[in-house]
Amino acid sequence: MRLRIRYSQMCMCIVVLTTGACTDDGPPTIPRASSGVAAQDRFNLDAMAFATIDVPGSTGTFALDVNGDDFVVGRFIASGVTHGFLRDAVGILTTFDVPGASFTVAAGINNGGDIVGMYALPSAPTERHGFILRGGEFTTIDPDGSKFTNALGVNSQGDVVGRYCTSLPCGRAGSGKYHGFVWHDGTITVFDVPNSVETNAWKINARGEIFGGFRYADNVNRFFLLYDGEFTTFDVPGASPAAQDNGGFNERGDIAGVYCAASPCDLTSAVNHGFVLVHGELTTIDVPGAKISDVLGMNSHGSLAGGYVDQSGKNHGFLLKRAD
Repeated sequence: MRLRIRYSQMCMCIVVLTTGACTDDGPPTIPRASSGVAAQDRFNLDAMAFATIDVPGSTGTFALDVNGDDFVVGRFIASGVTHGFLRDAVGILTTFDVPGASFTVAAGINNGGDIVGMYALPSAPTERHGFILRGGEFTTIDPDGSKFTNALGVNSQGDVVGRYCTSLPCGRAGSGKYHGFVWHDGTITVFDVPNSVETNAWKINARGEIFGGFRYADNVNRFFLLYDGEFTTFDVPGASPAAQDNGGFNERGDIAGVYCAASPCDLTSAVNHGFVLVHGELTTIDVPGAKISDVLGMNSHGSLAGGYVDQSGKNHGFLLKRAD
């Protein structure tokens, strides 16, 4: 399967909110634009192999993250119920639910196989709780006062990031009601981009850099990197509207996500595109024939995970990785 590709070398809008946020010999790895990218460092879509992911019997499958071994996690719907899944590197699928839950999503996975996500209980179907699955055991993650917790990313140290909301209904990401959090060995720290009206933490890498989305009162969706208490903010090259739902991030500081031709922008927008940003170069990724293409996970080898909607309106997951 061949994907359409568009390269663009553009200047990025970057705002450093605190001084000293970046040096040449340490994080954060701000995705700077460059005057030229060496061939070996470019994201080469022609060298990638595409695989559709569909859980058997599902009415819709969506991939949300991929680890360094090309294990993919996500969610699927069967008989009207949402469940989590894990796909290994050879394509074997395992499905699972948080015990007692009526709704389970697997949203992030690290190289050690720890999985994070969210679940709902039958007694409170409109609420969400975060979780980490480690060594076969589930641990709930909820910031104080949260009514809706989405755990979205986990690094190799087991640190978890996500978003939460304290008053129902919380709505979709971008509704102006979410805050970011990081969970470390049972301790939760909450945070917001200064002066923002919403903060969504998506992924954390092994260096502790946190990547996510946010917006100011101008309602423009932007990205942030948080490292050692310091924020760096930036836009999609070209200042295209960006989705606040989720995005990918790897150890090199490469990012993946979704942008749209017009606002409002989210994973279901009919005018959206997946993208990766590597060394300041934006690569647009559209699954051929798809109505919607979303890229949400990216590992250190450049493999991508996400979802697309076909012309009949059905959701499918996908893995895009280096061809053998």
